[in-house]
Amino acid sequence: MGTVGINFGSATSGQGFDVATTVSQIMASEQAIETPWKNQLTALQAQDAVFTSLGTDLATLTTSLQNLTDFSGVLSQKQGSSSDTNLLSLTSADSTAVAGSHTVVVNSLAQTSSEYSAPIAASDTISGSVTIQVGSGASQTITVDASSNTLKTFAAAINSAGIGVTASIISDVSGSRLSLVSGTGGSAGALTVTSGLSDTTTGGSAMSFQTGQTGVDASLTVDGIALTSGSNTVTTAIPGVTFQLLSASAGTPVQVQITNDTTAVGTAVNSLVNAYNAVMKDINTQEGKDANGNAEPLFGNPALAQLQSQLSGALLGGAASGAISNVMQLGINLNNDGTLSLNTDTLSAALNANFADVTGFLQNAGGFGQTLGTTLNNLGTQSTQGLVYLAQQQNVAQEATLNKSISDEDARLAAQKIQLTSELNMANQILQSIPSQLNQVDEIYSAVTGYNKGRG
Repeated sequence: MGTVGINFGSATSGQGFDVATTVSQIMASEQAIETPWKNQLTALQAQDAVFTSLGTDLATLTTSLQNLTDFSGVLSQKQGSSSDTNLLSLTSADSTAVAGSHTVVVNSLAQTSSEYSAPIAASDTISGSVTIQVGSGASQTITVDASSNTLKTFAAAINSAGIGVTASIISDVSGSRLSLVSGTGGSAGALTVTSGLSDTTTGGSAMSFQTGQTGVDASLTVDGIALTSGSNTVTTAIPGVTFQLLSASAGTPVQVQITNDTTAVGTAVNSLVNAYNAVMKDINTQEGKDANGNAEPLFGNPALAQLQSQLSGALLGGAASGAISNVMQLGINLNNDGTLSLNTDTLSAALNANFADVTGFLQNAGGFGQTLGTTLNNLGTQSTQGLVYLAQQQNVAQEATLNKSISDEDARLAAQKIQLTSELNMANQILQSIPSQLNQVDEIYSAVTGYNKGRG
């Protein structure tokens, strides 16, 4: 602790001294005790920022890995193709689909049942009711009232009733018709319409209905098995696959090919490599100095060595699955700086030749994917036992101790400042009163001795 001098000139000058400046100098000297605490706190906070970045990048790595280890993830995705997209279009192939080839023949397309009324003027009013039955379902009667006595409003009333049909108005030069289309495709949705409607504007002429289209099931064969479908969108013929029948051509086979989505897998593996490299670059950066030549916040921190060691070790782990026993066979190679590089040709060859083994290597219990996942859980912040999480908590505890020490010292110094200011103000007042006190002494002396200092 340094010393603070007080400049008040001659003791008998009455000049005194600057209390505020003197107090500030003394308190600055006293407060120096906090400097190492604050420096340590700053260093810990810089470490926190790096740990947070590491935790975020480890979480991203975990997510990238889960896309490959999740049983419903990218390795389960399928894609498909049709050899004749004029006859059949493949809509989707989900994770339950099995890679393979199927032969489909489209004999006839499905039709949806429809009925329509005789034409009347769009502005005419109507009365009566109509009874509609969809397939073998219950009949439903919709009656015209004051709010639904035109074709447009009556169609709206039918739609609001929710009876399994769609009503609309179709107009041409001959007039407007009430069209009813079944909400169920194929023969199961066949409409039976009994009309009691009449056109009151033209004197009550009856409004009869006739069939626009008969409800017919599609006919097709899949791998030689004869099937029917009430819709041209077929969802159950090939498990996990949805396809659209576009045109009928009996006797013309269409090849539907279901394959593993190796492109999506390649993208996922590349994301895994990039996420791993982000973590390793975080670690590598901390092993050097910043642009000003100062050591990075975690330079020499043992947590870095543990991270690097466990991540590198996890790359070599995992039980073999058939022909795949290590990540190098997936095109993943370790660089000298600890980062990874991906040979996409090697990965593609492995996926095309040994897709099931690649899946097993990544997803089997004890396989590479599961082993790496366990390692990441032990390193990041997603587990309360993770290495980075525990390091953060240790810093938090140290920071709390330092902040309390600083707070306590600030409180002590604040009290000391008040006391010191009071004492120095009192001392200053004494110094400033000395000339007056000396004059009083002179006067007393003169009175006692008769000596007059002014007369010599």
